Amino acid sequence: MGVSVKRKRRGGFADINVTPLVDVMLVLLIVFMVTAPLLSTSLRIELPEVQASNQPIKDAKLVVSIDKNEKIFFGEQEAPNIEEVLRNNPRVQSEHELYIRADREARYRVVARAVAAARAAGVTSLNLLVDPEPSK
Repeated sequence: MGVSVKRKRRGGFADINVTPLVDVMLVLLIVFMVTAPLLSTSLRIELPEVQASNQPIKDAKLVVSIDKNEKIFFGEQEAPNIEEVLRNNPRVQSEHELYIRADREARYRVVARAVAAARAAGVTSLNLLVDPEPSK
């Protein structure tokens, strides 16, 4: 029937063992999945607490943030000239929607400037983000 022929092997194995490579890649994938959300929330703002319902933000890229040092950010980028940034942003111009979140220590004039810039850019749906007060 069948004849088996055995060859002598010289040196090491001819096949590559990919199991350690797959293990390392899975560990790296898990590490990146855990750390990625932590990297995107680098801007620290303490919102004022008021009686309001908690509604989710539709898109984080349409958020104007004002920190306690009166710096204005559009998304994650600092925007000292917010009027020009909002006027030239194609998403703001097409969706006419914007979220403003201001630190509780921010001055009223800076928040009012952001609201005026949004209105001048044609925003019709302006949402102010706050922390809801805990129920008593």
